[in-house]
Formats: sequence, C-alpha cells, structure tokens
Amino acid sequence: MQYPRIGEALVRGEKHRLSAAEPELMIGDLNGPVGVAFATLLGGQVEGHTRVLALLNGDVAVKPATLMVSKVTVKKSKYTNILMGSVQAGIANGVLDAVRDGTIPREEVDKIGIIATVWLYPEVVEATDLDYQDLFNTHRKSMHAAIRKAMKGEPTIDWLLANQDSIVHSYHQKGLEGKL
Repeated sequence: MQYPRIGEALVRGEKHRLSAAEPELMIGDLNGPVGVAFATLLGGQVEGHTRVLALLNGDVAVKPATLMVSKVTVKKSKYTNILMGSVQAGIANGVLDAVRDGTIPREEVDKIGIIATVWLYPEVVEATDLDYQDLFNTHRKSMHAAIRKAMKGEPTIDWLLANQDSIVHSYHQKGLEGKL
C-alpha cells in the first residue's frame, strides 16, 4: 500500500443534529512523515486542542495507533467529557471496523498511524436532549467512512472534475448558515 492517504467524511446524526461528525484524517507509515507528525502532535500539546489516542476505554488503545485532534477549541469540561467519551469510543470503534472489514490491511496495523481531526458542535455543552448512543454511532460510522475513502483514494480527481459545478458547499447555500 502506498502512503500517505487522506480522507474525510460527513455523517449526520440520526436522532440529533448535534451528533453530526466530520473527521478529516491522514494515514501513513509511522517510520515516515506521518510518524513524525504523529509524535510531534502527541508530544506538543496545545491548550484547548488536546491530542489523545483513540481508546476503546481508558487504557485500551486501538491499532493502528490513532491520534485525535479537536478542530474546535475545548473550553468546557462537558465538551471534554463528550469528546473523550462517546466520540473517542466511536472513533476507536470506527478504526477497528476498518481493520475488521479489510479496508486497513491487518498486516499493516503496527506499521501505520492515523491522525484524525475531530469535529463536534460546540453547542453540545448546552444540549439537554443529546443522545450519547447516536453520538457514538455517528462518529463510528464517519471514521470508518473516512478511512474507507482514504484507502480507496476517493474522491478521484476525475470524479471531482466531472462534478465540480454540481456540488454546492452546504454553508454556501443561502438560508443554511450554521445548519447541517
């Protein structure tokens, strides 16, 4: 397999709009530039953008090693608890789903790493009706989808060129400001 690979996915929550997930990731050899970036990010913590490994639970990291980086500045402990709880577990399970279905070759799990920027609506801290299972499921699906796209090299440049004029960014459309 040739690395690095880059992917992204957007998955909307089934029960709540605040459950939407949009990971962007890079997959690469831990002995190459992605490994250097992985180590630099993990060792170079920044206030409000803590970098953590994707864990199934407090002390069970997944393979391939996956580093989560928040796209949103974390300012409240509730946001941290959601990010390091349901979202982190969803991301970790999405990685393992990609190994289980062969998207990530099993023989490469100790050689490669994943750096994933993770987005979560800042408004989750005010939500009183947030469904944590929906949040978990959405992040699991989105991470698996982003890995699948990265490993398949999707979208291809041919697809992008053929569809460029028919795709409108959701935040560019009038009347959809701030709504996914």
